[in-house]
Amino acid sequence: MSKLPKIALIGNPNAGKSSLFNSLTGLNQKTGNFPGVTMDKHTGIWELEPNSKVEVLDLPGIYSIYPKSIDEELVINILGNPAHPDYPDMAIVVADASNLKRNLLLFSQVRDLGIPTVLALNMVDVAESQGYVINSIKLARELSIEVAEINAKKGIGVNGLRLAVEKTLKNRYASNDALPLPVGEDLLADITAQFGEADPYRSLLWLMEHDRMKMFSDEQRMGFDRLQEKHRFDAKSYKTSETVKRYEALSEIVERCVINLNRQWDAPPVKTMTDRLDKFFLHPVGGYLIFLGILFLMFQAVFTWASYPMDAIDGGVAQLNDYLKGILPPSALTGLLTDGLIAGIGGVLIFVPQIAFLFFFISMLEETGYMSRVMFIMDKLMRRFGLNGKSVVPLMSGVACAVPAIMSTRSIGSWKDRLITIMVTPLMSCSARLPIYTVLIALVVPEKSTLFGMFNLQGLALFGLYLLGFFMAILSAWVMKQLLQVKEKSYFIMELPTYKGPRFKHMALSIYNSVQAFVFEAGKIIVAISIVLWVLASYGPGDSLASVEQTVRQANPTLSETALANKVAAEKLEQSYAGHFGHFIEPVIKPLGYDWKIGIALITSFAAREVFVGTMSTIYSLGGEVDDENATIKNRMRAEINPETGKPLYDAALGFSLLIFYAFAMQCMSTLATTYRETKSWKYPTIQFLYMTALAYLSAFVVYQVLS
Repeated sequence: MSKLPKIALIGNPNAGKSSLFNSLTGLNQKTGNFPGVTMDKHTGIWELEPNSKVEVLDLPGIYSIYPKSIDEELVINILGNPAHPDYPDMAIVVADASNLKRNLLLFSQVRDLGIPTVLALNMVDVAESQGYVINSIKLARELSIEVAEINAKKGIGVNGLRLAVEKTLKNRYASNDALPLPVGEDLLADITAQFGEADPYRSLLWLMEHDRMKMFSDEQRMGFDRLQEKHRFDAKSYKTSETVKRYEALSEIVERCVINLNRQWDAPPVKTMTDRLDKFFLHPVGGYLIFLGILFLMFQAVFTWASYPMDAIDGGVAQLNDYLKGILPPSALTGLLTDGLIAGIGGVLIFVPQIAFLFFFISMLEETGYMSRVMFIMDKLMRRFGLNGKSVVPLMSGVACAVPAIMSTRSIGSWKDRLITIMVTPLMSCSARLPIYTVLIALVVPEKSTLFGMFNLQGLALFGLYLLGFFMAILSAWVMKQLLQVKEKSYFIMELPTYKGPRFKHMALSIYNSVQAFVFEAGKIIVAISIVLWVLASYGPGDSLASVEQTVRQANPTLSETALANKVAAEKLEQSYAGHFGHFIEPVIKPLGYDWKIGIALITSFAAREVFVGTMSTIYSLGGEVDDENATIKNRMRAEINPETGKPLYDAALGFSLLIFYAFAMQCMSTLATTYRETKSWKYPTIQFLYMTALAYLSAFVVYQVLS
């Protein structure tokens, strides 16, 4: 099979690059890692013609090929190294037409690297609404490349882009050999002689950025340093002068190719809908209130709307289990199927509606452009607690999952700011905590409305837990700032995109990918642990389980058959391997109000937080004491009795203690592994695990003692 041509999508942040990627590739895309880098890599197949396909690579958004973050380093390591496995055959530079001159800077740098390039002008309609008319045909002549006008949001202009790409792939337009700012010929000759690179601009890129390029050895980097000293080459001054020179040239081109109707008719600048909306969303007081209101409504909706399909799934799994137990002969295999495998699968499927609703709202905020406003208004608050303004991005992403959130800290330039952000991001309540919150809130918070019947108390509790995680994250950041003695000020610079209507096709794709990741990634862990746990809970040391039924029957001669069966099941669970282990750790968790059954769930959920619910489902399927065979996991937990008090075990004290424990505990091996990869040391994930576990234990202890 011949290798497909590779096309890199390159552009400034918020230029519409990822939207174009989704339009071109649809569902024909996959996520992996860049070679040697633990950073998400999005690739997809674009069918130019029925028998002609290309591979499209979506690179991180950058402003320049002179990197200031790890994202930008990754891009220059690809574009500056023709031997890199992801080096493209050509590039599509996506430019925001409403800010053309700034976007053309990156285009000119990519073109001068000798990569055949097409310029995709996105958001031309936005530029026209602001009074700018772009002559794209004249612009193509000025730049000597193909230019296509597109609307990435609506998928308009893709056919014209396809023609431009086909023509460029065929003709392979090359950049000229002139440097934007000349240097000595002897310097370029030395680089060619020592490193074999004849392209003048790529030679200079190597010289200026060799410390950030992984292709070079330490000896080669020292060679570049000697060349800089020999020729008295100041990389910083050259980059500054070159950027100024590029802007001067680009300004002349834009002047010739763009008509400013506002200036032509002496009209005042056009006030756009974005300008009017930002008066409210970016208000120093009202902006925070609007954001809190949106979060509040979001979690109310997640809890309320998702309850109907969740109840249907929960009840359906219980009925399926009851049906299978009725038609299959009693055996270990039947128990493994019903109480192990199906109970585990049910523990995954029941939370699909909530995961879907959560990512629906997150996608909505991102699609409309509001998420960028959240980052902007939160910047001032973040810096007071020792976090870089860019820390808002991973903290907000942490609501979905801590793993990509920690990886997104690479855009933070200061190492100390980045380290603090990595250390506190897991305190944000991620979607993996949602299954635990749902079950426990249903047990201890009344299912009723308040405040004129508008708001659900359970939704309020969920909202409060998310706020609690955020406030604990910034408080922990402040403590770490004092310990690390961070004194330098942090700054946050970002471009606010225009407000747009949501693209429901892209939202559906995002929701599908998120649910798929939960079902097949977290689901595999949950189901596997559920099966292992069933084995540990169904067998015990020696013949300890063999005499349980006879002992229980002799001790309880008056019990009904149903009650007796439940009693036998509970006693067998206690005498199993899982029961022995739970009793072993019970003294440590007893001050929190937890019994040995909860202890088993705490240990198994160290693989992933959401495993807690699958574990409890398996445990109470095996050892529950309720008469209803169709009882769901919530009903079984609600029926659990505290043997010391004779009252329900899951009262307010225990329920809120568990909620607080899981709000703060580091119980996710993937997050710890990601922290290790990002910090290149086991010291930081160890500290992260210890401080979060101590915080969770002490907080849960205080809550239980106060409420009990």
